[in-house]
Amino acid sequence: MLAACSHQPLDIQKPVQQHDVYLTQQQAELRSTQVSGVSYQLHFELDGSESFSATSVVNFTFNGGNQPLRLDLNKAKIHQVLVNGTRLYPNYNDQYILFSSRLLIRGENRIQVDFTRKHSTNGEGLHRFVDPVDAKVYLYSHFEPAAAQQMFALFDQPDLKANFELTVSAPKDWQVISSMREDSISTQDDNQLWHFPTTPKLSPYNFSMHAGPYHVWRDNSGKYPMRLLARQSVAKQVTPNDWFRYTDKGLRFFDDYFGISYPFKKYDQLLVPDFLYGAMENAAAITFAEGRFLHKSTMTPAQKQRLAGVIMHEMAHQWFGNLVTMKWWNGLWLNESFASFMGTLATAEATEFTNAWRSFYSSSKQSAYALDSKVTTHPIEVPVSSTANAFDNIDAITYSKGAATLYQLQHLLGKKTFRNGVSQYLTKYSYQNAELADFINSLALSANRDLTQWTDQWLYQAGVNTISVDYRCQSNKISHFQLLQAPASKILPTLREQKVLISLFKKEQGELFQLTQKPVIYKGKSTPVPSLIGQKCPDLIYPNTDDLGYVKVNLDKRSFETAKNDLLLIHDPLLRSMLWQSLWDSVQDGKLGLDKYLGVVLVNAPKEKDYTILRQVISSLYQSRYYLSAMTPEHEKYANMALKAMAQLSIRMTMEFSHDPVRQKLWFNTYINFASHPDALKHLYSLLFGESYLAGITSASQPLDQDTRWNIIYQLNRYDFPNSKVLITLERQRDQSDSGQKSAIAAEAVRPEAEIKRKWLSRIYANTVPFSKLRTAMNNLYPSEQKLLSDATAEERLMKLVELDKLGSVYMRSFAAQLTPKSCDQANIRALEHTLESQPQLSHLTKRILAETKQVQQRCILVKETMKG
Repeated sequence: MLAACSHQPLDIQKPVQQHDVYLTQQQAELRSTQVSGVSYQLHFELDGSESFSATSVVNFTFNGGNQPLRLDLNKAKIHQVLVNGTRLYPNYNDQYILFSSRLLIRGENRIQVDFTRKHSTNGEGLHRFVDPVDAKVYLYSHFEPAAAQQMFALFDQPDLKANFELTVSAPKDWQVISSMREDSISTQDDNQLWHFPTTPKLSPYNFSMHAGPYHVWRDNSGKYPMRLLARQSVAKQVTPNDWFRYTDKGLRFFDDYFGISYPFKKYDQLLVPDFLYGAMENAAAITFAEGRFLHKSTMTPAQKQRLAGVIMHEMAHQWFGNLVTMKWWNGLWLNESFASFMGTLATAEATEFTNAWRSFYSSSKQSAYALDSKVTTHPIEVPVSSTANAFDNIDAITYSKGAATLYQLQHLLGKKTFRNGVSQYLTKYSYQNAELADFINSLALSANRDLTQWTDQWLYQAGVNTISVDYRCQSNKISHFQLLQAPASKILPTLREQKVLISLFKKEQGELFQLTQKPVIYKGKSTPVPSLIGQKCPDLIYPNTDDLGYVKVNLDKRSFETAKNDLLLIHDPLLRSMLWQSLWDSVQDGKLGLDKYLGVVLVNAPKEKDYTILRQVISSLYQSRYYLSAMTPEHEKYANMALKAMAQLSIRMTMEFSHDPVRQKLWFNTYINFASHPDALKHLYSLLFGESYLAGITSASQPLDQDTRWNIIYQLNRYDFPNSKVLITLERQRDQSDSGQKSAIAAEAVRPEAEIKRKWLSRIYANTVPFSKLRTAMNNLYPSEQKLLSDATAEERLMKLVELDKLGSVYMRSFAAQLTPKSCDQANIRALEHTLESQPQLSHLTKRILAETKQVQQRCILVKETMKG
C-alpha cells in the first residue's frame, strides 16, 4: 500500500505520553518550540568492560509552556539527576526522562544526568567489539537515525542542533576520536583524560565518539589534516595511500564545487567491525565497514572504485547533511540522494574512475528500477510519523532513484545553473536545518524556473515510467516518429517531463554506425519528433542515450533483434551496457527465455573487453543461477547443463586471461561460484591443497590468498564435497580473525544438513549470539538449490515473524529479507499471502518484505513459464 504525502499542518500540541517509546514528528515539533540554544557537556569513563559510565550535562533555553519536557536516554542505570543544581528522583521509563515544566525556569536551564549503561552489540549506540585475535577492545558510535540516546542523555532529533564539548577517560594505549581534534591529553592514574573543544552546531546524529587501541596513519600533505584508523590486527590489510589520495582529491573537488570550504578542521576515517551499513558520515570522523573495505589480497579496480565512491559519498554529506541538515527524518532521502549523486560525480571527475556513471547505471540504478517496479514502491519523499519509521523507506529509491532524479534535473536545468543553486542553498542554511522546499527553491531561483510541477511528478509520485518509439519508414526513410511514454501501472498513472537524447544507428558492411542524435524534452503520452523525419530507416533506436533520464526503455522489435545479434558492434560502452540490460530485463519480464539469454552470454561475454560491462553481465549470471535452481523438475536437465556450461566458460576464460590479472580474477571468482559438479569441485579442492596449479592464480611460490581459500571452502561445503566439513575447522585455526570467524560461520551454515540448519535457526530465534554472526548465518542458511531443506522449516519461519518482529528493524531487515521462504511455486505464494492476511500486527517493514518476496516469486514463475516457449 502506497503512503500518501500529507501537506497538512502538524498538531504540535500533542504532548509526550508516558507509554510512548519512539518520538513522533508531532512531539519533535512540540519539543522544538519548548527548547532552543542547546549545548552538551559530555563525559565518559571507558575501561573496555561491558558497561561504561557517563555524565550528560544538557544546557538549554526553556521557552515556557505547560507541557512536560522529554530528555531521551535509552536503557541506562541512572545514578543521579540534577535540574539547575537540585537533585530529583527521575520520572524514567527506560527510554526517556520526563520533566514537568514546573521544574524548569523560563530561560537558561541545566540538567545533569549521571548513569551507567551496557555497550551495544548490534551496531547502534556505543558499540563494543572484542578482537578475537588479540582480545583488544574497540568502541565506536553510530547514531543514525535516533540512537545517540543509547550513549548519552539528549534531545534526540535532527532540528535541535547543538554544540558538543567532550571529555573521555580511557586506557593509556587507546586513541579517542570525535568530531573535533583533541586539544589536551592528561594523565589520570592508569588512564588518560582526553578533552575535545566545543564543536560547531551539529545535529545529534552527526556527532560521534570512537575509542580503542586503533592503529593510526596520518597525512598532512593535503589541504586538511587527515587520519585513517583501523584495528591493530587488520592494519596490514589497509592501503592508507589509496585512502589519503582519494580523500584529498575529494576535499579539493568539493571545496571548489560548493564554493564553501570544508566546514570542519580535520578529516578522520575509521574502519570498524560489525558495522550495519557501508559507512556513516559522522562529522569529521567517518566510519566505514571493515567487511566491505578490508581485503586480504590486492584490491581490484572495482574494489578501488567502490572505495573512492564511498569516500566521496560520505564526504559530500559533510556539506549536505552535516553543515545543512534536514529538519525531520522525512528529509533523510535528500541527504542520501544528494550524496549518491555528488559521490558519483566526484568519483568520475576527481579520480581515475571516469566510468563511475556507467557503474552507477549498471548497479545502483538497476536496483532503483527493480524496487520502483515492485508493488511496495513509494515516492521519494514520504512522511515519517515517528523515529520508529525513519528507516522504513531508506532503500534504493531513496539513494539511487533520488540520485538519478537529481542527475536528470541537472541535465534539464544545466550544470552551471544546478551548481549555483546548490551553492546558494548551502550558503544560506549553513549550520542550520532546512526542508525540501528550501532546496528546490534555491534551484528554482538559480534557474529562474518554477519547479512545482517537477517536484510533484518526481518526488511525490511513485513508480518508473517506460518509453518506447513509434516510427514508420517509407522508401528506407523515416516517415513518422514519436516518443511514447507509459505510466508505471493503472494505480500509478503519472506521466513525467524529462529531457533525453535519442540516437539512431544503421548496420552497414558489418559495422553499426550512428546516423544522428537528437535531444528531446518529452511529456505526456506521446511526443512527436519531427526533426527525425527523412532520416535513414535505422536498425537500432535508443531513446535514452547517455542515460540522462530516469526511465525504462522498451526497445522496438527491430532494435531488440539488433541488440540480441550484434552487441559487440556497439562501440559506445555505456550504450552497450544499456542494451545488455534491455536483454536481461526482457528475461525478467517474461519476453525472452532465460535459455536464449544465456546463449547470448556464451557467445558475447568471452569477447567483451570492457571490465565494467563484464561485471554487469556476470552479475546477471548470478541472478540467473537463482532461476536455474528453481527450474526443477520441469527444466532440471537444462539447468544442470547451463550451470556446468557457466563453470566451464569461467575456467576457460580464467586460463585465457593469465596475462590480465584483473579480468582473470573476475573470471576465477565466477568459476568458484558456479562450481557445483563433481569435476569442478574436485578441481577446487586440488587448488586449495596445492595439488594442482592455475597460471596467474596459484603456483608453488604463489599460494591462494585467504579470501580465495574461504571462498573455495564455502563452495565445497555448499555442495557437501567429501571431507569439506573438516576444512572449516582447519581453516578457522589458520585464520582466527573476525572475518575468518564469519567465513567459517557462512561455510557451516550453507552446508546441506538439516541438523546444522536447525542449530543456527535456534540461535537466530534466541538472538543470544552477537548480531553480526547471526546476520552472517541468515545470509547463508538457505541457498537457492537447497529447496527441500528450506521447505522443511518454511512454515515455522513464517509463524515466528510476529514474535521476532519485536526485536526491531535492525534484526528484521536481515531475518525477513533472508529467511522468508522462496521456492518459486504457487504454494509458496499462497503461504506468503496467508501470512500477510493472518498477521496484521506485523511491522510495516516486515509486511513490505513479504509483499516484495511474493512478487519476486511471481516473477520467478514467469521466467520458468517463458522457458516452456
